[in-house]
Amino acid sequence: MASVIIHRDEETPLVVATDESPIQFQQHKSHTRDVHILSIAFLLIFLAYGAAQNLQSTLNTEEDLGTTSLGILYLSFTFFSVFASLVVRILGSKNALIVGTSGYWLYLAANLKPNWYTLVPASVYLGFCASILWVGQGTYLTSTARSHAIDNNFHEGAVIGDFNGEFWGVYTLHQFIGNLITFALLSDGQEGSTNGTTLLFVVFLSVMTFGAILTCFLHKRGDYSKGGYKHLDAGTGQSKSLKSLCRSLTGALSDVKMLLIIPLIAYSGLQHAFVWAEFTKYVVTPEIGVSGVGIAMAVYGAFDGICSLVAGRLTFGLTSITSIVSFGAFVQAVVLILLLLDFSMSSGFIGTLYILFLAALLGIGDGVLMTQLNALLGMLFKHDMEGAFAQLKIWQSATIAMVFFLAPYISFQAVIMVMLTLLCLSFCSFLWLALKVGNASSPSTS
Repeated sequence: MASVIIHRDEETPLVVATDESPIQFQQHKSHTRDVHILSIAFLLIFLAYGAAQNLQSTLNTEEDLGTTSLGILYLSFTFFSVFASLVVRILGSKNALIVGTSGYWLYLAANLKPNWYTLVPASVYLGFCASILWVGQGTYLTSTARSHAIDNNFHEGAVIGDFNGEFWGVYTLHQFIGNLITFALLSDGQEGSTNGTTLLFVVFLSVMTFGAILTCFLHKRGDYSKGGYKHLDAGTGQSKSLKSLCRSLTGALSDVKMLLIIPLIAYSGLQHAFVWAEFTKYVVTPEIGVSGVGIAMAVYGAFDGICSLVAGRLTFGLTSITSIVSFGAFVQAVVLILLLLDFSMSSGFIGTLYILFLAALLGIGDGVLMTQLNALLGMLFKHDMEGAFAQLKIWQSATIAMVFFLAPYISFQAVIMVMLTLLCLSFCSFLWLALKVGNASSPSTS
């Protein structure tokens, strides 16, 4: 506690800690303001992109253009995530967010005239932009939470969990809102028509433009370390070197904490792709038709958002994260076992409710994983947040790309078996982390 007071005095030597000036009060207030702006900006950007992604396999079927473009996108995402931490350090987390939105805008614009010469280049560029956007998001949100905790003498782990809960709770509603917009604009039978899809993407482009503009109103943020306040957005000569990048990557992969988290990260990417590519195709569509995909994904997004908010509120440290992840793993296992056993309800209204129930459970599991993984990385990797969040996106995007490319060649049951196996392995690895590393990392999260 003493070290915190010293550094506060070093930064504002003329201000007494118990008598805050209006400027300090405004700085404290701006932390939550920036979380609100960041959350809403991502909601607007991804309600447009998420709905467009869900439509790729339906709208762009010629020579599997839609599915192939998504595979290329996530391969590009994986490759550029290796360098994303370096780019974010050079640009700064706020500028990385602003630049990152341009790729999503261009990809959506390419869907106005989809062909191999528009979608494929846009997918490659989006892979780069997505990598720096998400590394920038994780770095910015954690820096904001840590700064808020220090300035207000709050529990750091609780603030990180709270801020992640708000962000992911708002962000995950993009599936709910985006799919409702898609259903409303295409429900009159225009799904395959040029006029219907053009109107849809024009609306989405307008919404995304507003979201991108919002990121410009974020404050620049720094990170607090033992040496005082380090301004992440300023960048240093060491941060700009490839040598520093190599040390960051090798250091992360040699850290036992990261090695124990990677399996759970990989599973989180696998379950994302499973919902997008397999669940909608083999579970939802046969039971309630193509028109039911939008409703099922809306339910998925709604429960994902609610669970993210609740899980974030309940997060205060490694102990709470362990309990919440255990619950999420159990929920995911229940869904996979039901699907593996081919358990089904009677057709009709009860059958539809059962499918929506499975979608809700998958949303709950995703809400748990996304909030807790981001909070965990922010707590355990304070001195290299960019590198930690880059690892998150490298492994997530790699497994997503694998599903898009390999799913057509393996059966649905085989995919579920792979998911169950990885879920068990990743959960055991996570418990090992909680048991072996928890005691050592707990003091740093208080």
